[in-house]
Amino acid sequence: MRIDLIVAGGYLSLAVLVLSRLWAHPRSGYLIKSDQDQTLYEWFFALTAHKITNFENPFSTSMQNFPDGVNLMANTLMYGFGIPLTPVTLLFGPTVTFALALTLGLSGTAFAWYLVFSRELVTSKFAAAVGGAFCGFAPAMISHTNGHPNYVVLVLLPFIAMRVIRMARRVNDAPEHGTAPRPRDSIALGLLVAMQIALGEEPLLLFALSFAVFGLAYLRTRRAIVATLRTIARPVLLAALITLTLTTIPLWWQFLGTQSYGFVGHGRVGNDLLTLFQFSSFSAGGTFSFGPDVSINPTEHNTYFGWPLLLLGAITAYFLRHERIVRAALTVIVVFIALSLGIVLFIGGFFTGVPMPWFVFGWIPPFNGMIESRFAMAAIPPIAIILTLGTQRAIDHRRTATTRWQPLAWFTALACALLPITPTMLPVVERTATPAFFTDGSVRRYISDGSVVIVPPPTPVDAVALRWQLDSDFTFPLVGGYYVGPGTDKSAHYGPVTRPTGNMLTLIRMFGTIPAIDQPARDQALADLRFWHADVVVLPPTTNTDALRSAIDQLLGFPAQQVDGVWLWDVRPLL
Repeated sequence: MRIDLIVAGGYLSLAVLVLSRLWAHPRSGYLIKSDQDQTLYEWFFALTAHKITNFENPFSTSMQNFPDGVNLMANTLMYGFGIPLTPVTLLFGPTVTFALALTLGLSGTAFAWYLVFSRELVTSKFAAAVGGAFCGFAPAMISHTNGHPNYVVLVLLPFIAMRVIRMARRVNDAPEHGTAPRPRDSIALGLLVAMQIALGEEPLLLFALSFAVFGLAYLRTRRAIVATLRTIARPVLLAALITLTLTTIPLWWQFLGTQSYGFVGHGRVGNDLLTLFQFSSFSAGGTFSFGPDVSINPTEHNTYFGWPLLLLGAITAYFLRHERIVRAALTVIVVFIALSLGIVLFIGGFFTGVPMPWFVFGWIPPFNGMIESRFAMAAIPPIAIILTLGTQRAIDHRRTATTRWQPLAWFTALACALLPITPTMLPVVERTATPAFFTDGSVRRYISDGSVVIVPPPTPVDAVALRWQLDSDFTFPLVGGYYVGPGTDKSAHYGPVTRPTGNMLTLIRMFGTIPAIDQPARDQALADLRFWHADVVVLPPTTNTDALRSAIDQLLGFPAQQVDGVWLWDVRPLL
């Protein structure tokens, strides 16, 4: 027990170190590599607290994309974390909740795998700690820590795996254990899966697929597979029934409710083969990485295992090739890394024309809604299994052999493999202060039953207005926003379906050039404002502010007034 606490403390200390710059400024700090995702998740956590305290419908909101609104169940709100942490959000703000999610996600995921490895795989706590550390702090996990807590809080996945394994073992070893699966096993599994759905569905689906491949590879023969499936079918089906009972209503709303959507198109987001051998920029070896930067973006370093680790893993797997669990782990590694390479193989940014497995599977639901790059994350636990077993064998050899150079060689190689991918502190900047117009309550004077139109309306590229909204305690609904919803058809779309006036204002901010403002443009502006049920148009300090103000003056036919650091146009008399 004491060792477990020491390991947990070590993981927590490392997680705090990685996020130390954010913890140093919990209200004003911003993970710069998150792009708009930190703002989005802070908004999610703040909205969760707002809905709970106001007893509102948790499945949808009109606070973004007014008046159509957003299907919250079809977005990654992480109610499984946001609801229990609502008191923290209310007392300390959503940035603290966001930082807690990332910190506890990294350390908790590492510790959960450590517990599974130490109870089910090896006897050495040190060996289990090595495997747990890799699962919790692999380059992909650190990359997602910049802004994707749904891919960092993976604490429940190891326990789901352990529960299923123990079910199968209890049946297959019934003479030894004396019992078949118990109802409480099914209840526990059903509750774990339901909770994981509330934390993140895509990681759960990815884990389920990889665990299924692992199980098939481990059992190997058709007879063993059929026998195992037959014996665990009933308890697993009972667990599934429990999960569905708890999640049917939110899942129905997600897929069939207002503003639901179908296919999610992400474009080409496969990993470049070179990234397998490179070091992430968030790792200690990042400055020594080689070749061109071929990452998708800073939050999607889903491979970046580094060539020393891959070399050590391959050599270790060769020496342990006679163990079924190692062969099963290798199967998962190969299959899911191949899937993560996308439709066509790229090497160092060069198109090879070689088709990859995703070319076949990427069009099949539910695969077509997943980012194929993330399939490489399924290789993290299998790699950890190989490292854990290798460490256990080295420790066993040191205890029994007369020569000790082999264990020394192993631990030296392990250090050389892990040190380059040791995480560094994530970069943080000071965010721009929210205009006083939103924080001192002035905005309330200009709101009736309509919306605030920020100039230009917020999009996934620039979602800072979401922060202004939550800083005003959700006093007003916003036009536009950052979310996933239906486009012009049932397919998914990031952010709102744009309207002509919004497009014009975005272009003016980008280029500083005002197009000809004629009567059709004025009529279109009024039509868009009516569609948005606008009460007030607000221009905060931004790029090309003068050009934007002049354009809106011409569109609306009257000049702006300056109030608490923003320019605004009260359009209620016009509409």
